[in-house]
Amino acid sequence: MSDTSESKSQLKINEALVPVVVLMSLLAFNIFFADGVLLGDYSNQFILLIAAFVGLLTGFKNNIKTSVIVHEIYQNLKSVLVPVLILFLVGALAGTWLISGVIPAMVYYGLQVLDPDIFLPAAVIISAIISIATGSSWTTSATVGIALVGVGTALGIAPGMVAGAVISGAYFGDKMSPLSDTTNLAPAMAGTDLFTHIKYMSITTIPTLVITLIVFTLISMNLNTTGSTDLSDMLLVIKNTFYISPWLFAVPITVVALILLKVKPLISLLSGVVLAAVFAVVFQGDITLSLADSTLGGIVKAVLTDIQIITDNEALNKLFSSGGMKGMIWTILLIISAMIFGGIMDGIGALALVTVSLLKMTSSVFGLFASTVVSCLGLNLIASDQYLAIVIPGKMFKQAYKDKNLAPENLSRTLEDSGTVTSVLIPWNTCGAYQSSVLGVSVADYFVFAIFNYLSPITTLVFAAFNIKIRQLLNK
Repeated sequence: MSDTSESKSQLKINEALVPVVVLMSLLAFNIFFADGVLLGDYSNQFILLIAAFVGLLTGFKNNIKTSVIVHEIYQNLKSVLVPVLILFLVGALAGTWLISGVIPAMVYYGLQVLDPDIFLPAAVIISAIISIATGSSWTTSATVGIALVGVGTALGIAPGMVAGAVISGAYFGDKMSPLSDTTNLAPAMAGTDLFTHIKYMSITTIPTLVITLIVFTLISMNLNTTGSTDLSDMLLVIKNTFYISPWLFAVPITVVALILLKVKPLISLLSGVVLAAVFAVVFQGDITLSLADSTLGGIVKAVLTDIQIITDNEALNKLFSSGGMKGMIWTILLIISAMIFGGIMDGIGALALVTVSLLKMTSSVFGLFASTVVSCLGLNLIASDQYLAIVIPGKMFKQAYKDKNLAPENLSRTLEDSGTVTSVLIPWNTCGAYQSSVLGVSVADYFVFAIFNYLSPITTLVFAAFNIKIRQLLNK
């Protein structure tokens, strides 16, 4: 440990920022001047690796031990092994839920139950409930989120709006659920307990959700959605293409039930894939046979690769398609590239150095909160991972909050308000890449409508600026 500290101490702030500047410059050029394909379809992945290489050279220049850097890269890659496996299962889940009729059934019944006038706020509430129950915004998006985007698209609502509503609700639930990993991680880093953290976090989180619901209600009231004739046509096409029955909901209900019973996500999602495959054989035999020479072949194709169910409705043709596990490769490679970059940056001490520099720039209580927010946002941008955006600022700012006589739940709440929720707003962040891939909507399309996510750090800063519910250590 002393070797690591000694090797990192040689790094200067201007050197620590070099890989960051390279990353930001290349990403900006790729987005604004190269239409996102500077280095082909995998431009973001290559850019992250180029920036990682620059970081590696910076480390070598400062005599950082290779073993230290390799260890940090290994730890980062190890930490995303389960999320990568989950992503593969989500791809398989999407394919099997399509051919089994689960997604079509959700769309079919959703068209009849969800009123377009309240669809967006309803999507927020439904996603929030599922996310609180499961403790996972990722699982919420992979299950009810996919269905809500499908229903909203069929109603003529822009997918970006629906995805923003789903993400807003999902991240509210993720923050407030005691089952959530980030909700447990933040108080652990700050030095408070879980339920004190959740209770204190509700002070900023609930008002933010209320504002989000009001905005989505106003948007819904002014939407021009598809008329009843078109909906009737869609319902008929779905009914003629798939066998539709309430029994199909046994698949998603089973998955949610397993998660509520605290069965591991990998097992829960795998169960959903297997059960959906069985339902495909039982209820949608013609569909599976149309994909390959045999029923088993059709299921395997849905799990592994691209499929599309052709109907008489063009909008439904776009909806009833899936990339299977193959469709998750881009996202998985992005996550791996981000973890390599984050590992190198942490290994050479650059991430911690940038955070320490922020501490030197603040003297007031509000400045401390603002520095925490900026640090979390910056790490979500640079390290591309919400866990690093919680862990590193949590470690670095813990003593600073204590020195200001601030209770640790002030820090834990700020970590979540700015670290957890903003990760989904960044395309190359693991969360942004995941949500975009699962929901089939680019970050650029849902960014404006992820209202809860970008209002959260603003709310926490407003509370800090006006000294609203800022708990002191002496008052604990």
